[in-house]
Amino acid sequence: MKIAFFDTKKYDKKWFEQLKRAEDEIVYFESRLNSRNYYLVKGFEVVIAFVNDEIDSKVINGMVDLGVKLLAMRSAGYNNVDIKSANEKGLKIVRVPAYSPYAVAEHAMALLLASVRKINHSYVRTREFNFSLNGLVGFDLHGKTIGVVGTGKIGSVFIDICKGFQMKVLAFDPYPNKNLDVEYVDFETICRKSDIISFHCPLTKDTRHMVNEDTIKLMKDGVVIVNTSRGALVDAEALLQGIRSRKVGSAALDVYEEEAGLFFEDQSEAVLDDDTLMLLISMPNVIVTSHQAFLTEEALKNIAQTTLDNIKAYENGEKLINLV
Repeated sequence: MKIAFFDTKKYDKKWFEQLKRAEDEIVYFESRLNSRNYYLVKGFEVVIAFVNDEIDSKVINGMVDLGVKLLAMRSAGYNNVDIKSANEKGLKIVRVPAYSPYAVAEHAMALLLASVRKINHSYVRTREFNFSLNGLVGFDLHGKTIGVVGTGKIGSVFIDICKGFQMKVLAFDPYPNKNLDVEYVDFETICRKSDIISFHCPLTKDTRHMVNEDTIKLMKDGVVIVNTSRGALVDAEALLQGIRSRKVGSAALDVYEEEAGLFFEDQSEAVLDDDTLMLLISMPNVIVTSHQAFLTEEALKNIAQTTLDNIKAYENGEKLINLV
């Protein structure tokens, strides 16, 4: 197979090169796939893409016209893909539904701990030999109520971690896991009763901006919000206002709703146009990481292996178990 690979990073290439078959040729492009460069797929039957590629109807129509038969997303999410156009053009789409739930769940807990124990501030201080403890008072997770939104594989692992801290766990999911020992409630109850709310659900029309001006009003004063799922679950402007009003005690974010074109890239010498992101990052009670929750060796290996297995199944005419 001749495969076009977009938005390439060193950590991606390592495992794909190790695991691909000798007869397969992968051509790596550093640029993100979009309407300005989709012509690069000419001569390729398969395209591997990522969550920040811009795969709208123009890109899909162009790729299909150039001979692309399969779009292999090396991610669980595919909200950046125009599914309707793909179906109309007969373009098959596969994804990686799970790569390492432990990687994402553990990162969520790392963000939560760093936030409530102010690890980020302590790190900066001690680098400058400032060993004062003033302003670093945190709180115990033990006994606190945490609301977990989404109880799939990642959410379930995160719940187990929370139970290890002896936290009280409330869960919300339209499709409850009957095998999970947890108390399910509606989202309004999550907002009203949780000291901490952590998101582990996909982005859909129903979950977009679950955190908004109205739901923040329902939350406890000083609530901690953790999001390692999809940025648009949280209305960033509403979150910023919640932080300014002191309603939101802190936020720990690995994703941001307008992250495309920003995250995964070195922006250290750029002047960002996104005022909301700049203000969020400047807040002392906000921690932002750059969509790195998935970034473990185990997860990267699983992503590469599942993506290549999806492509092999397509080539062999087998059932595509990860078909979107």
